[in-house]
Amino acid sequence: MPTIQPASRVKPTERMKAERGLFSYPKYWAECYGPAPFLPMSRKEMDALGWDSCDIIIVTGDAYIDHPSFGMAVIGRTLEAQGFRVGIISQPNWHSKDDFMQLGEPNLFFGVTAGNMDSMINRYTADRKLRHDDAYTPNNEGGKRPDRAVTVYTQRCKEAYKKPVVIGGIEASLRRIAHYDYWSDKVRRSVLFDSKADMLMFGNAERPLLEMAHRFAAGETIEQMQDIRGTAVIRKEPLPGWQGVDSTHVDVIGKIDPITSPYEYIEDKCAISSEAEKQAAIDAQKAKPVVVQPYKAGTERRKPWENTYVLLPPYDVVRAEKTHYAHTSRILHQETNPGCARALAQRHGDRIVWINPPAFPLETEEMDAVFDLPYARVPHPSYGKAKIPAYDMIKTSVNIMRGCFGGCTFCSITEHEGRVIQSRSEESIIREIEQIRDKVPGFTGVISDLGGPTANMYKLRCKSPKAEQTCRRLSCVWPDICGHLDTDQTPTVNLYRKAREVEGVKKVLIASGVRYDLAVEDPNYVRELVTHHVGGYLKIAPEHTEKAPLDKMMKPGMGSYDKFKAMFEKYSKEAGKEQYLIPYFISAHPGTEDMDMLNLALWLKERNFKLDQVQNFYPSPMANATTMYHTGKNPIHKVNHKSEVVNVPKGEIHRRLHRAFLRYHDPANWPLLRKTLQEMGKAHLIGNGPKCLVPAESRNELKGREQKEYAKRSVNKAVARGKNPNAAKAQQGLTRFSDNQPHNKAGNTAQKPNKFKNKG
Repeated sequence: MPTIQPASRVKPTERMKAERGLFSYPKYWAECYGPAPFLPMSRKEMDALGWDSCDIIIVTGDAYIDHPSFGMAVIGRTLEAQGFRVGIISQPNWHSKDDFMQLGEPNLFFGVTAGNMDSMINRYTADRKLRHDDAYTPNNEGGKRPDRAVTVYTQRCKEAYKKPVVIGGIEASLRRIAHYDYWSDKVRRSVLFDSKADMLMFGNAERPLLEMAHRFAAGETIEQMQDIRGTAVIRKEPLPGWQGVDSTHVDVIGKIDPITSPYEYIEDKCAISSEAEKQAAIDAQKAKPVVVQPYKAGTERRKPWENTYVLLPPYDVVRAEKTHYAHTSRILHQETNPGCARALAQRHGDRIVWINPPAFPLETEEMDAVFDLPYARVPHPSYGKAKIPAYDMIKTSVNIMRGCFGGCTFCSITEHEGRVIQSRSEESIIREIEQIRDKVPGFTGVISDLGGPTANMYKLRCKSPKAEQTCRRLSCVWPDICGHLDTDQTPTVNLYRKAREVEGVKKVLIASGVRYDLAVEDPNYVRELVTHHVGGYLKIAPEHTEKAPLDKMMKPGMGSYDKFKAMFEKYSKEAGKEQYLIPYFISAHPGTEDMDMLNLALWLKERNFKLDQVQNFYPSPMANATTMYHTGKNPIHKVNHKSEVVNVPKGEIHRRLHRAFLRYHDPANWPLLRKTLQEMGKAHLIGNGPKCLVPAESRNELKGREQKEYAKRSVNKAVARGKNPNAAKAQQGLTRFSDNQPHNKAGNTAQKPNKFKNKG
C-alpha cells in the first residue's frame, strides 16, 4: 500500500483558473490505486480496493448506476480519473446520521445531489398529489428519498462529520437564488441558506468540481476559493475588486408603489402575508446596503462584464413584490451566457448569496474524455436482480450532446445546462455504441436513442464567435431563427449513418424530442430521420395550437408543424412506410385562456387525435413560465408596473378543466366539458354531429345524475335532522370514504382501518 500523503502535487499557492483544460491538472497521489470496477458503497468494498478512506463521498437520492446518463457516475468517474478515491452513499436513510457515516469521514468533502430529478418533481404530480413509484429506485419503489433531498442530506452530512459539503445537481442548480416554490406556494430563500451547505455548483459541474477538488487537496479552504466559475456561496459582501451595478440599471423596472427603495436591506421575517406587513417590512430598519462601485474612467481597460456583478433585489423584496420577482427572473436569465455573464449578488438578511458567472462549456475533446471513462454501464451489484426503470429506459441510448438554445419557458434545461451546445465527436459516440453492443446484457441490436436535450442540435453553434460570446437572447430560434445560427444538420445525418453501420446494430431509433422548426431548415435531415430512424411513431411537441400560449412558451407557431408534417408524410411514403406523428401538448400553461384550450380540443377532434397521456403545466423552480405562474408578469419582455397581465390557470378545478379539453374523448370528462361549453356560449358543440366536441347527455347518464342529486337531497335532509353526515352519505352510496379521516402533509389520507376506503 502506498504511503498516504496530505496533499496533491499542486502547490497551495498556485492559482488554478477555471478556463484551463478539464484534465490538465496534475493528478492526486491516490491515482496509483487505478479505477474501481464500481465506486464503493460499503467499507467492505473499500477494503477490497485497499482503501483506508475516501477522499470524496457523493450522497445521491438515486440508485447508483455506473452509466454516463447518471450524474453521480459521471461526477464520480471524473474525480476518480484525477486520482481521487470516491465513494457513493445512495438513497440513505435520512432519519439519522448513521447511513451518512457508513464510508467513514471523507478526507476532502461531501458532494450532495438529489439525483437526476428534482426530489419534489420526482415525488409529486403536477397537481401536488403524492406519487407511489420512483423510476430511479430498485423495483420502482417510492419514498426512498426525502422531500427537498439536497437540504435534508446536507444537514445529515453536517451532523455526521465536520467536513465541507458541496451541493449540486438539478435540484440545487434551480434553487441558487430566491425562488418561487410551487409545493409550498411561496418564495423560498436560496437553497444555500436552507441547507447550510458550504458551496453550490450549478449546471454540468465537471469543470468547477475538478478545480475545487484540486484546490481542496492543495490545502485551500472554502473561504479561499469563492471565485470559482459555476459556483455560488454565502458571503457578507461582494468579492474584493469587483464592481457592481444595480439590476435597475441593467433593465429599468419603473416605479412600483409602495416600494421606494427596493434594493436596500430589509429585516428578515418569517412571512409577509398582508399589505400592512409588507409595508412594515419595507419601512423597517435598514442595514448598510451593498456598495455599488461604478466603473471609473482612466482605470485599466476591461470588458464590461469582467469582475462586474449585478445586484439583484433582495429576498424580502422579491418575496413581497411580484413585479420585482419577475424583474429578478428576467435579469437572471440574461446573465447565463458564459462568454459575457456577470456575477450576481442577492441579499438575504445581513448576508448575500454570491453567484459567480457560469462555467465555460466543455470542448469536444473534454466531452469525449468524460464519456470515455471506464463506466460499468450497469447498476451496482448490490441491487441484485431488482429492476430500475430509469436504467431500463436508457441502457441502450447514447447522449451525444448537452445544452439547448431553444429557451422554452416551461423547461429547465437551459437554466441548468446552458444555451451553448456541447457535442461529442463521432468517434466517441461510435465507441459507446460498440460498448453497448458488447457490455449491455440482453442487447437486441437496437439503439433506443441518439440524442440529448434535443435530437437535432448536435454540433449546431453560432456562426459568429463574437456574437456567441456577447449574445443575451433568451432563444436562438424564437420568435424567429437567428441569422447567426448554423442550421446545417449534416453532422447529425452523418452520425446517424455511421451509427447504423456499426456491426451488430440492427436499428438506431431517435427518441429525444425533435426540434421540428430546425428540422424543416434541412430536408436532408428529415429524410434521413423518417427513412431510417422512426419506429412507426415519432413524438414531437408543438405544445399548443394557439398563438397566445405559444408566445408565452417561446415556441414556434403551427406553420412549422404543418411544414414538418408534410415532409414527414412525403418521406414516409417514399420509403414505403406507414408512420405517424404523435403530437404532445401542455395544458394549463400560463397565458392560456379557456377558449385557447377549446380551440386546441377542436383541432385534436378534427384530426381524430385521442391523447392517452397529457401533462398539466408543472411550475419548476427558476423557469420563466414559473415566474409567469407566480407573478402574472411576462419576464420575456421588460417588466414594470405597466407590463401585460398574464392569465394563469390556477386551482385544481381550472387546471382539471384544461386537462379535460385535451382528453375530450374520455367520458369521465364529458359532464365538466358540457357545463363549461354552456357557460362559454358554445352549447352547439354538445351533440352527436361531426363538428361537436362532446356528445349530448345519454339516457343512462341522465338517470345516474338524477339519482345522485336525489341522494344528495336525502343527505341534506338527514343532516338537517341531526344525523351524522358521514353515515348519511354512506347510506346513500355517495362516498367510499370517511370525511373525518386524518390527512398527511401531502394531501393524501393516512391509512386508518375503516370499512369506507378513502378515495385519496
